[in-house]
Amino acid sequence: MNYHVIRIPESHLSPGLILDAPADPVDFLLVFGGDDAESRARLLTDDTGRPVLRVGGYVTGRGTVVQERLWAVREMAPRDGHLRLRLGDSLT
Repeated sequence: MNYHVIRIPESHLSPGLILDAPADPVDFLLVFGGDDAESRARLLTDDTGRPVLRVGGYVTGRGTVVQERLWAVREMAPRDGHLRLRLGDSLT
């Protein structure tokens, strides 16, 4: 698998967060906060064709278990060969 790595300063995702995803995303890797917790992510579409982001479960450096989640993508726009994604609410 070929990963594109996105570093996020926080330990969790939240609505409104902007991600710079690869233009043709298959899988990419999210690296969270200063503790370098990692999770695989994949951009998909729901049953209505809207974009959603599936983020695999992970454990933070402090031992908090974060379950797999599906996030709405509020905005998606191409930018400099990448896709800029603005997250909406968690759907799961």
